[in-house]
Amino acid sequence: MNRWWLLAGLWLLYTAFGLTATAIAPLVVPIERELGISHAAMGSIMGTWQLVYIFAAMPGGVMLDRLGGRTALFIGGLLIALSALGRALSTDYWTLLLSVGLFGVGGPVISSGAPKVVSQLFTGSDRGFAMGVYMTGPAIGGVVSLTLTHSVLLPFFGGNWRSVLLLWACFAVAAAVIWVVVASLTGLRASEMAVAAPRLPQGQVLRELVSMRAVQIVLMMGVGVFLFNHGLNNWLPEMLRSHGLPIVEASYWAAVPTVIGVVGSLLIPRLATPERRFGILLGLSVAALLSSVFLQFVAGPWLTLGLIMQGIVRSGLTTVLILTLVELPGIGASRAGTASGLFFSAAEVGGMLGPLGMGMLYDASGNFHGALAGLSAVAILLTIGTLRLRRLTPVLAAVHRA
Repeated sequence: MNRWWLLAGLWLLYTAFGLTATAIAPLVVPIERELGISHAAMGSIMGTWQLVYIFAAMPGGVMLDRLGGRTALFIGGLLIALSALGRALSTDYWTLLLSVGLFGVGGPVISSGAPKVVSQLFTGSDRGFAMGVYMTGPAIGGVVSLTLTHSVLLPFFGGNWRSVLLLWACFAVAAAVIWVVVASLTGLRASEMAVAAPRLPQGQVLRELVSMRAVQIVLMMGVGVFLFNHGLNNWLPEMLRSHGLPIVEASYWAAVPTVIGVVGSLLIPRLATPERRFGILLGLSVAALLSSVFLQFVAGPWLTLGLIMQGIVRSGLTTVLILTLVELPGIGASRAGTASGLFFSAAEVGGMLGPLGMGMLYDASGNFHGALAGLSAVAILLTIGTLRLRRLTPVLAAVHRA
């Protein structure tokens, strides 16, 4: 029973992660207006935490393997809160950039720590279900941010976008405190979470991981998945507004993929057993391609279908890839933090390029058609990568049976 309370604590932390990660997207217009910055500049701001993430994820993963989840995740939650607070107090491009960048220090501790904790507490199909549960956290955080910012929070705060960000900072602090209390009350001490850190030098551990062909493919796919998801997550409200939707209505429609993602997160990871994982990855990659094509439509059922498919992609690809990674031979619970840190270090290269590239393409063309065509190309590459992963299916099935 204790493990389910710990999963609830993880969910709260990851919800704070999602709220803070998506907080800027529905506030693009008022922030740009007040601080006097362009779409391209805002794209660099939204992508800067992914740049920091690239360099912080590996140290964060190592810290997780050595300190354990209780302390490390508490620190990560506090850093996310400081990022939200800094955004609320920003006065220009540079202060906002630095504040968003701070999220890239705390974020990887949460995103790498969650699969580590789950891999230690859950086995079999429960592991996939548990990963799906905590992955609903950022999705629900995104729904709350996108739907309530313009319809409820900005009117309540008199149009003050800084107050909205302060609210998310308070939530992150509360989530961090609840996590450390639950972890302590359930007996999850730092020493218990720190499953024997690798005795080998860390550089040797990393070399062993990156030399594995399966790991290489998962890392390359992670770059593409994050480019696709982060690009759309950050620019979707503005993309829909550019299609002619009022900003409040655009925010509601932008939440559709997130709502779909919540349901998908509970179903897809549990279905993605090693025997079925290749077929599910292939289906998700094709869904990504169709989503980027259908989002070219300005209205009607095709646009709706594109939003639904984006939600399916958002809910499944990252979780299934991480499941694949942590279940590979030679990784296990003792290296799960390091392996997850490696995954997020690589993947956030795409997470940085997605928002930045879409902002630049918009400034160059005045629309999002070129950006969506680029995402279609990424989805095709994901499909090719999935075909390369097909050879892993027997290996993963053997791991699952073991």
